[in-house]
Amino acid sequence: MLRDASNFSPSRVFSRQTLRHMKLLPILATLTFTTSLFGADPLSVVYEGAAGPGKGKHIVLLAGDEEYRSEEAIPMLGKLLSQRHGFKCTVVFSVNAKTGEIDPNTNNNQPGIEALGSADLCITSLRFRKWSDEHAKHFVDYYNAGKPFIGLRTSTHAFNGLKGDYAWLNKFGKDVLGEQWVSHWGRHKAEATRGVIEKGAEGNPLLRGAEGVFGLTDVYEAYPPADATILMRGIVLKGMKPESEPADYKKKRATDRAEQGVNDPAMPIVWTREHKQAGGKVNKVFCTTMGDAVDLANEGLRRIIVNAAYQFTGLEVPAKADVTVVGEYNPTMYGFNSFKKGVKPADHALTK
Repeated sequence: MLRDASNFSPSRVFSRQTLRHMKLLPILATLTFTTSLFGADPLSVVYEGAAGPGKGKHIVLLAGDEEYRSEEAIPMLGKLLSQRHGFKCTVVFSVNAKTGEIDPNTNNNQPGIEALGSADLCITSLRFRKWSDEHAKHFVDYYNAGKPFIGLRTSTHAFNGLKGDYAWLNKFGKDVLGEQWVSHWGRHKAEATRGVIEKGAEGNPLLRGAEGVFGLTDVYEAYPPADATILMRGIVLKGMKPESEPADYKKKRATDRAEQGVNDPAMPIVWTREHKQAGGKVNKVFCTTMGDAVDLANEGLRRIIVNAAYQFTGLEVPAKADVTVVGEYNPTMYGFNSFKKGVKPADHALTK
């Protein structure tokens, strides 16, 4: 039976406690909305895919190294892959658990890594991470599913000090990507890298539009396994400019102490392989020992990585992929403890 509305009084219908809860509703709604802006986990960043061939595909990008500014490079790649090519991209950082700030020196906390559960591709830029079993499990589950990896720079030595069920990840670089940390083949911060396409690889789709590859990082000593397909080698230069002449001295290899010309032959810097698991599943692998933040200012190198993202998610590689950076990109020169302090994952959200 309807009551006379003229006699309606909230205090007669609702208790004081209920009214207090009602006053909180707008605040709770605001908090929920704010969290949703940064994805399911505010300590990671989600870039929803714009229109493009990658629509419906999910790439998870892992940033976590102390030296090569992956915390700058990886969000740039996430924005590029999402806004230029349509992939949904989730960027997961090494985060200081106390401050919630991006901290590459925090090697044991990668919040948001559970996003790998729905990933079609994982791009790693990691160095000597020592994750908890909880975080390592998500990475291993992705690996066990036989899904593909793109490994950048120090991902050849992505993990260190893991024990127990996940201790095998300490050899992830060597066993999966195809190489581990060996040495700086070029002189660090003194001899830059020029990429040259491997003879016979010119027609490989991953190299479409890959002209003028150059990076300020030095060449790593690397010996990918026989099952790897070498796509590019790195010429050690005499200086730090694209026009610098090739270095011409001899150097002893770390592996067998035999001496060779530093560019004779030049070390591999980009390769692919298929990693066959004991259970029969296969992980497609793309690895480059380039790929720090300043290297990725190079259009040719960005294009190779974008090409690999297409191929590894089952898409046709474009004739010349758009690799125009989204927004500003002013990468910091590599070096330990040179990361920008006070930056939180949400600071990398897309701005309109």
